[in-house]
Amino acid sequence: MEYRWRYQDEQGREIDGPAVAFADQGEAEEWFSASWESLASTGIAQVTLLRSESEVYGPMSLSPAE
Repeated sequence: MEYRWRYQDEQGREIDGPAVAFADQGEAEEWFSASWESLASTGIAQVTLLRSESEVYGPMSLSPAE
């Protein structure tokens, strides 16, 4: 099973983002940790981690904590 991210806009609609897949959850989270600011700058507002088509967790906002 592979892991990937689902990208969404402010209204929760799915939008395009980097088409990357990972062998395990740790790799996916490490990539996200290094990439979230770049993703946010392209208009991605939230992400959900998927394992195949099942949600692992999310949606998770990319807005900085206040």
